Amino acid sequence: QVQLVESGGGLVQAGGSLRLSCAASGRTFSQYFMAWFRQAPGKEREFVAAVIWSGSTRYYADSAKGRFTISRDNAKNTVDLQMNSLQFEDTAVYYCGASQQYCMAKSCVDYWGQGTQVTVSS
Repeated sequence: QVQLVESGGGLVQAGGSLRLSCAASGRTFSQYFMAWFRQAPGKEREFVAAVIWSGSTRYYADSAKGRFTISRDNAKNTVDLQMNSLQFEDTAVYYCGASQQYCMAKSCVDYWGQGTQVTVSS
């Protein structure tokens, strides 16, 4: 069992930055493939970024490449998402997800956090 708690969301102007953090409980955090997803009003939840167990390989949605960076610290049981050059279109609730599979689809996620709101003003 893994419990996930996101933090770091807020209101930021276009062009600004935010750093989201996801804190996980449980001793097996390092065994999970971790990912960030987001869901804008009226839209499906979509993949943003993911990092494998060791942290050595990362994946990004096209919309996130070059602007967002995912990282994890297995000693602290955390996975962060640094978001730079934020755009109005990045406004969404951001969710942290943990999966025992090497998979970036939301259907693969075994555990979800409660989400944190990111609002980008234009």
